[in-house]
Amino acid sequence: MADKDTFYITTPIYYPSGRLTIGNAYTTIAADTMARYKRSQGFDTFFLTGTDEHGLKIEQKAEAQGIKPKEFVDKMADSYKKLWKSLNISYDKFIRTTDEEHVKAVQKIFEKLLKKGDIYLGEYTGWYSVEDEEYFTESQLAEVYKDDNGNVIGGKAPSGHEVRLVKEPSYFFKMSKYADRLVEYYKEHPDFILPHSREKEMLNNFIKPGLEDLSVTRTTVNWGIPVPSDPKHVVYVWIDALSNYITALGYGSDNDALFKKYWPADVHLVGKEIVRFHTIYWPIMLMALDLPLPKHIIGHGWVLMKNGKMSKSKGNAVYPESLTSRYGVDPLRYYLMRALPFGADGIFTPEDFVERINYDLANDLGNLLNRTVSMINQYQNGQVAPVPVAQDKFGKELQDTAASVIADYREYMDSLHFSQALDSIWKLVARANKYIDETTPWVLNKEGKIEELSHVMSNLAESLRLIAVMIEPVMTETAPKMFEQLGLNWNDEDERKLAFNDFGWNTKVVEKPTPIFPRLKAEEEIKYIKDEMAKAKPKKTTRSEQKKTDEITIDDFDKVKIQVGQILSVEPVKGSSKLLMFKLDFGDGKERQILSGIRKFYPDASELLDKKVLAVTNLKPRKMLGHLSEGMLLSSEKDGEIKLALVEDEHANGAELG
Repeated sequence: MADKDTFYITTPIYYPSGRLTIGNAYTTIAADTMARYKRSQGFDTFFLTGTDEHGLKIEQKAEAQGIKPKEFVDKMADSYKKLWKSLNISYDKFIRTTDEEHVKAVQKIFEKLLKKGDIYLGEYTGWYSVEDEEYFTESQLAEVYKDDNGNVIGGKAPSGHEVRLVKEPSYFFKMSKYADRLVEYYKEHPDFILPHSREKEMLNNFIKPGLEDLSVTRTTVNWGIPVPSDPKHVVYVWIDALSNYITALGYGSDNDALFKKYWPADVHLVGKEIVRFHTIYWPIMLMALDLPLPKHIIGHGWVLMKNGKMSKSKGNAVYPESLTSRYGVDPLRYYLMRALPFGADGIFTPEDFVERINYDLANDLGNLLNRTVSMINQYQNGQVAPVPVAQDKFGKELQDTAASVIADYREYMDSLHFSQALDSIWKLVARANKYIDETTPWVLNKEGKIEELSHVMSNLAESLRLIAVMIEPVMTETAPKMFEQLGLNWNDEDERKLAFNDFGWNTKVVEKPTPIFPRLKAEEEIKYIKDEMAKAKPKKTTRSEQKKTDEITIDDFDKVKIQVGQILSVEPVKGSSKLLMFKLDFGDGKERQILSGIRKFYPDASELLDKKVLAVTNLKPRKMLGHLSEGMLLSSEKDGEIKLALVEDEHANGAELG
């Protein structure tokens, strides 16, 4: 027996810093849909997903919870696996960048590129966003903070997150060496990046302005893969993360059989926000390793809300579990695969989601199945005869529609145009519903036209069989349920042949059909979804609420040093709408600087000069917008108004509270 053709598809590996939304779920469901489709077409398919587990943000998240980074990512990876299981994701491997085989392979890759001269030691200076895990040049910042002398002291990344200046030794990857070769590869492989608009973005925004060499290690981050030849460095995100697509197959190990079998990948499916890393950094890495490039990198759009991108802070985040727990997994999978046209953004609204269930699933598909099975029981004692070879006018039109839909379906699925594929399937759903109205089975029964009635029932059953087969990659639970009600066995390959009249029937449908998609009460369900979205928004708390803690002991209180300080000067911090910079005298002959976010409560800050305040003075100093803050001023809050805690002159500078 000849070996099957192979098909290798991947999702990006997700950064496990928080809960996944339906936007994240879209990517994985899309990849799963393609993997299931390819398996149904006889391909030896390998489907990879996983988690990208290193980096500063993970370190900070773990520290905030009082646990080790590994414990944190273990917990998050388990939650992601649980989510994928609930969404019927049929991945073949879940890779974690903390996996021992991945760590070893990344170290081998790094040392190979170092030995080759494509990686060299230098010094990195740049603006780093912890939230984005990304470095930016000054020109790339969306907002720049400057001091009185015009020097840049901070800013915001395009995402809106704050950046900080990082200066440290770093190994660099010679991106520039391969830039021309990459452009040539784009020209020779016009479908390498899809949709084609993404290629233009890469060329115009990143390659033509000049590719800079890429910083690929850090000395200021501990949670990462150590460089074997220089262990004070850890491998920075992109070599570590992107390598997963080959290390998951055994590249760099003693057992690389899967790599030899499946590489190069057929499809890397990624969100449009990370297309740059997958279409510039990754291909260049592969060129440097003398490995073939993936066949297609597809950058899909985003699931947007009416008010823009999904965000917890906006209160518009939608989590998969809140929908699947109430409506089942298939309505969500169907909605996401139909709502986003290939490469474009789609807008989620509770109204549209409920409408899709009621009209597409309950009315169109569910009602067609229910009516058909009911009529077969009523008119033919539940028996479905073979589909007639000779068809009348309406039967021929139904058959022709099925043939056309199947051809379109295959074309769309092969190119990952899932929305169009579902549109085409629903043409057959609509045509079958129309066929009932055209043939009027109840009239045929009344008139005793038994043979004609049998033909109609068989044609309807056959149409539903084909619909079930085509929707299965998307609607994994619905298709077997449809087969069961039609008296078919989903595990029988002969019954899943995708051509009209390719199955012999002579089967008996279930006696009592069950609606597969009960109709929803629109208002009630829209309210439910909106309420679930609102739960995602972090609750605003007052300062006094924030400070509520469990009871402390006198020993805890003794750790806090609160002193009286006299305000020598106060001025707004350039580049900030919140911060005031105070210089204070605490009676020790030294001037202490403290920053406080109370600017809006003191529009004329000069009124505070010479006032005496209370401050915590044994806090660890920290930098805020490039300025050192050596303590915390005490204040009170009521009804949203904040006032500094002032004391009278009888309290000497430096006096301790207690």
